[in-house]
Order: sequence, then C-alpha cells, then structure tokens
Amino acid sequence: MQRIAIIGGTGMTGECAVDHALQKGLSVKLLYRSEKTVPERFKSKVELVKGDVTNYEDVQRVIEGVDAVAVILGTRNKLEATTELSRGTENLIKAMKEAKLTKFSIVMSSFLLRPLNEVPTVFHRLNEEHQRMLDLTKACDLDWIAILPPHIADEPATAYTVLHDEAPGRLVSKYDLGKFIIDSLEQPEHYRKVCGIGKSPKSA
Repeated sequence: MQRIAIIGGTGMTGECAVDHALQKGLSVKLLYRSEKTVPERFKSKVELVKGDVTNYEDVQRVIEGVDAVAVILGTRNKLEATTELSRGTENLIKAMKEAKLTKFSIVMSSFLLRPLNEVPTVFHRLNEEHQRMLDLTKACDLDWIAILPPHIADEPATAYTVLHDEAPGRLVSKYDLGKFIIDSLEQPEHYRKVCGIGKSPKSA
C-alpha cells in the first residue's frame, strides 16, 4: 500500500488519520469540501481534491490511482436526521467496485454495538444513519473494516484494544483511532469485521 484516499480528513479524527498516513510514508489524496477546513500543514503534503462525498464524480476522482480508502465522515456535531453519510458510503462502494479497488476502512459509532434502549435519545437519528452505513458496508463484497469507536478523546495516544463485534471501552484517543483507521487497511485479520476500539485497561 503506497497511496491512499482519505474522505473526511479535516475533522478531529480525520486529521490524525492523515498525519499518521504521512508519517508512514504514504501518499495521500484528500477529499475536502471547503478550503478553510484544510489544515495549513496538509496543503503542501497531500493531494487535495475539492468535492463532496454525495457527488459520485467527486468520489471517483479522489479514489483514482489509490490502493485503499479511509472514510471518516462526520456531521460536525449535528444530530438531526441525515442520509449524507449513507449516500456517501453507497457512492464509495460503487466507485471502488468500478475502479477494482477492494480495501476500505470506515468509521461509525460504538452505539451500534449496544441495544437501542442504551443509546441516548438525542443520538437515535444519527445512530439510524450509522446503521444504514453499516448495512451497506456489510453487504458489499469488498475488504472493509468497520470501525465503531466510543467517545473520541482529545488526549495523547496510549495502548488500545480492538475487539470484533464488541466495544472494549468507553473512550479512545483521537490519535489511536487515527492510527488504527490507517493501519487496519494492511491487517487482514480485521477485513470484513466490525471492530470495537478502546483505550486498553492497563492504560486507562
């Protein structure tokens, strides 16, 4: 893996994923909507592709010539009903199949690992959209890694734990999450798995 596309690389976690990819020596293509959200340090280091994940042609452009894709779509703290994330997921899967790409990691939420009655009501609509993303991801015959983090903390990297189909904790550092989003693309043990991630108990 030498060249990756990152969709959603300008949010808190996305920036950490871009930084980790660059530290690994990877070439990065970044889909962005507005230049004001692109960190200054990225401008000379990544290939910027202006566009929107809900526009199929933009998705085609950002994945052209890459080996794998990382998807960190967020709502910038908006919690109302949306289908932007699932439409973006649908576009990505279709474009990847067309481009004969197979590997992508995609971030949702650990609320999907809990019964609905344990999910705070305020998150229900976003949770429904994450469920649509997960359903689309699981139905595709690509090498996907579905990453379901708990609360993402703005704190230093620590040791972290990854479990399939369960949540190992209630907290993960944004740096550890960014690292796993990229590293998992080369870890076949996580392909076609729903991955819970959390701060390791010994470092909690």
